[in-house]
Amino acid sequence: MGLTIGVDVGGTKIASGVVDEEGRILESGVRHSPAGSPEKMALTIAEAVTDLAGRHEVEAVGIGAAGFIDETRSVVRFAPNLAWREEPLRKKVSELVDLPVVVENDANAMAWGEYRFGAGRGESHVVCVTVGTGIGGGIVLAGDLYRGRWGMGAELGHTQAVPGGRACGCGNQGCWEKYASGSALLVDAKENAQADPSSAVRLLELAGSVEGIKGEHVTEAARRGDAASLAAFASLAGWLGQGLADIAAILDPGCFILGGGVSGAADLFLDGVRDEFAARLTGRGHRPLAEIRVAELGPAAGVVGAADLARLR
Repeated sequence: MGLTIGVDVGGTKIASGVVDEEGRILESGVRHSPAGSPEKMALTIAEAVTDLAGRHEVEAVGIGAAGFIDETRSVVRFAPNLAWREEPLRKKVSELVDLPVVVENDANAMAWGEYRFGAGRGESHVVCVTVGTGIGGGIVLAGDLYRGRWGMGAELGHTQAVPGGRACGCGNQGCWEKYASGSALLVDAKENAQADPSSAVRLLELAGSVEGIKGEHVTEAARRGDAASLAAFASLAGWLGQGLADIAAILDPGCFILGGGVSGAADLFLDGVRDEFAARLTGRGHRPLAEIRVAELGPAAGVVGAADLARLR
């Protein structure tokens, strides 16, 4: 198959691109994501596809969607951070663009892109963890994308880390993503600054107030040696390392790949993740230690992976 279009749908933006068989993006675009309206979301996705297809001869479309996708890769059953509920996304978009469409979980698409063309090249057993607003997961086992019986496997962020802990958008409490995501990093930094402003001088200088703290402030302050921000990153590293050790006990992958927006600050927490993983791994000292790598494709991974999965429909 020749060219395909990949679409990566998130809560704030919709990224799209025309991708060739080598994983190269020939043209790309970004549109605002109307997250609160399923109808507008389908229309916006279709507009992005139609625009690109008007300048390239494409054969299929792959959509990476942030939600629980059914086993037929057609319906978004539920999206914790979007308005999709039993949304027939494949049907809606395919009717609008007159092309074959495949819908896949966005983290699965990212994992496939990294496995095929990025940090997972050469590995047969790969677990990708996307660390952003929440945590997504994608699993490749023996060269196959693992989706589960009902298409909803690899929702790693919604495994329980703290019984009765922080409330999660999925309806449960204490999910891993409430402690090991970009949102968790922000919560921890704000709590640290509130509890001890003297430890957060640089952070508060950047943000102006505790209420004004944003993720980019925490990263910049940490790089300037801000104690409150560094402590938040240390907490993030601890929770990520523990979670990866739990996953290794079940799946025993050859490598983990960390992607998502927070991975751009990997220099502030990657060593801590590796240390915690090694310290918490069951059977440590008597088994190989899986590598923990940073995603290579960056924000393009979801687009590339979704486009490539469209070839395998």
